[in-house]
Amino acid sequence: MLHTIPAFSAIDNYIFPNSSPSYSNYGTIGLLQMPSARFHKEGTVAFNWVNNKPYQQGSVLAYPFDWLEASFQYADINNALYSDVESFSGKQTYKDKGFSTKVRLLRESTYLPSIAAGFRDIAGTGTFAAEYLVASKRVNNIDFSFGLGWGDLSYNNLKNPMTYLSDNFNQRTFISNSQGGDFSPGRYFSGSMGVFGGAEIYIPNLNGTRLKIEYDATDYLKEGFPLGQASFNFAFKPVRQSESRINIGLTYPINRALKIQAGWVKGNTFTIGFSLHASIGTKEPFIKKNDPHIPVSGADAIKKVNSKKDIYLYRTALKYLNDRGLYLQRANIQNDTFEVLYAQTKHQSHARATGRVAQVLDEIAPDNFKKFKISNINAGLVMNSIEVDRESFSKHKSDKIYNLAVKNIQITADTYEPLEYEFRPKQTFPSFFWSLEPDIRSQVGGPDGFYFGDLRLAFSSELLFASNMQLLTSASVGIYNNMDELKLASDSVLPHVRTDIVKYLKATEQLNLKRMQFNAFFEPTQDIYAKISAGLLEEMFAGIGGELLYRPMHQNYAIGAELWAVQQRDYDMLFSLKDYKTETGYINFYYEEPRSNIVLALKGGKFLAGDSGINVDFSRRFKSGLRMGAFFSKTDISKAEFGEGSFDKGFYFYIPLEVFFSNYSKQIAGWGVRPLTRDGAAYLVHSHHLWGVTEQAQAFGITRDWADLYD
Repeated sequence: MLHTIPAFSAIDNYIFPNSSPSYSNYGTIGLLQMPSARFHKEGTVAFNWVNNKPYQQGSVLAYPFDWLEASFQYADINNALYSDVESFSGKQTYKDKGFSTKVRLLRESTYLPSIAAGFRDIAGTGTFAAEYLVASKRVNNIDFSFGLGWGDLSYNNLKNPMTYLSDNFNQRTFISNSQGGDFSPGRYFSGSMGVFGGAEIYIPNLNGTRLKIEYDATDYLKEGFPLGQASFNFAFKPVRQSESRINIGLTYPINRALKIQAGWVKGNTFTIGFSLHASIGTKEPFIKKNDPHIPVSGADAIKKVNSKKDIYLYRTALKYLNDRGLYLQRANIQNDTFEVLYAQTKHQSHARATGRVAQVLDEIAPDNFKKFKISNINAGLVMNSIEVDRESFSKHKSDKIYNLAVKNIQITADTYEPLEYEFRPKQTFPSFFWSLEPDIRSQVGGPDGFYFGDLRLAFSSELLFASNMQLLTSASVGIYNNMDELKLASDSVLPHVRTDIVKYLKATEQLNLKRMQFNAFFEPTQDIYAKISAGLLEEMFAGIGGELLYRPMHQNYAIGAELWAVQQRDYDMLFSLKDYKTETGYINFYYEEPRSNIVLALKGGKFLAGDSGINVDFSRRFKSGLRMGAFFSKTDISKAEFGEGSFDKGFYFYIPLEVFFSNYSKQIAGWGVRPLTRDGAAYLVHSHHLWGVTEQAQAFGITRDWADLYD
């Protein structure tokens, strides 16, 4: 009996491969039109696209937890124009943006179903607004779902049981005079109710193919612009109404990541689409690493030579650490402790970098050394000092029992005193590093067209004047773009600190200088870090300013401040400036919750357009280094002054590129969604924020990855 569950699991995976959940036409995991109570693994990102006339809908989804689905939808509504002014939008059809979310309330068990609550278009215009409770239970190869829906999912027009709790649930109410993007709690789970249900039937031995059948509770007279111009001024024809409540479809997995889908809905509409998903939160999600520590050849002989003179040990440490991308900056000998100070740009896991240094030192240092003091330096600042007990580290190395080894490892804060080290290898300044790589700038969803892209060749460089002083330069030249038709002008009543983006894009089609920023880093005292910056700080602003951060080693919080005097750059993004000047500054607070790896970041102060308020940012880091986050901002301007969207909000991913390769790397790719570009709550996007620079200056930034110590 002990082997029954694994055996059945193996058989199930063989008969029903690629059986991960699939997406509905509304960009949430579900059947065809209806949702289910299924979720992907935490750390999954996904994209779903469906052509479901009169809608084409694309969704970007994230799963920061295995009980939470968050998505951003972009819908092209083909039965309405963007506006009734042809010179403004031409034949461009109406676009709608919205956020949706789903939360699991109960995990499936042997006898109980998975239960979830969800919100469609939770803070949008209400074009696709709905709420639902849904339960899903798998029986053999059939996954059944049954749910209750409100809003657009209320076709049955049943009495809402929530009215027994409060009369407020009798009627759905939306915030009046909204610019879009507002939360409308008065509509949630209110008004009449509908019921829906269906089944996802997995077909054996067909690569995970599944048949979907459902009863549809969508009230198509509430969704979108159903009656044409009678529903909306810019709509030019009505939506074909439902002729059947039974929908049927088929989903076929091409592989683990890619699925294609097709369906027949409403008794009269053919739908087709595809989805991509990737679970990249685990330590090695795609490609197993083939980048191990390289043992020092002839280590025993090297130890004997190094026992004769300290300089031999210093020089061999310099060679063998540098050969492995762990660049020795300073070294010292104190009794039975060998101290090294190093810098590195390869490992995003600070625990792994520490382990690699310790392995080299263990192989080359004479046996009389009992401890290694390993200090990491970044931007000329000492981030930490990690004291490794050599015997314990070596004892557990072959079996990689890191949890026993770390019991004898101490992490402390430290400051940099260069002259205290006996061995100080010569450093040559200035040093110059550069790279060339392709780049794409995008403008999505305006009245001029759905997508405008700009393919470019980007140049990035770093000129080091000293270990703590650098000049960062980022420039690019255009290769190909389709931006000739971009013409939308800003309608903002605030200073145009962001909404002139079209002018910046068009004026820099051939060449731009995105950034030329000088940074100088300091550590006035232990746990306090400072940065002074000047130059072309970002695409739209130049100036001078600085940042201060208090980040205690053995705490999970940090407090900082920054202050800048800036002037707006001209549209050509070279060296000329416009007349607009301002001072901007913030108080910053960060807290990292150690069990969930969630970081809360608060930024409060004066923003670029002169408005004052607060930016709230939540993000979660995964074992792979993936970071998912979301943010919103509220300032002292009115919704009318802010304009469409009502307040600033969005979400983002930072994906470590090493997940796609067999070698370790610190490079990351960032991608984010901000539904609308407005001038309110805009802050300066300078490079090398102290919170990121000093990540390893807090013990948790190391201890969370102790499992990497022997990698």
